[in-house]
Amino acid sequence: MRYLPHILAALLLLVQADLWFGRTSLRYVAQLERELQAQRAANDEAAARNAAIEAELGDLVEGLEMVEERARADLGMLRKDEILVQVAAPR
Repeated sequence: MRYLPHILAALLLLVQADLWFGRTSLRYVAQLERELQAQRAANDEAAARNAAIEAELGDLVEGLEMVEERARADLGMLRKDEILVQVAAPR
């Protein structure tokens, strides 16, 4: 019975030592949170770049289709291996 308070104090010191100096210490957790914030910021920047590239790609694809459609309608352009057939309305 005499040693019980000493054993409990030693266990308490071990738990406190792990809290302040171990792998789950407050300083280590704070460092991990800072790294997580930095990674989230980098991910947000990358997502913004990806969205801009996707929008630009969509504009290019849509723009080329519009140019081709306009060239076909206004200039009568044809694709390779296409045959143009015009039907005149009866007079």
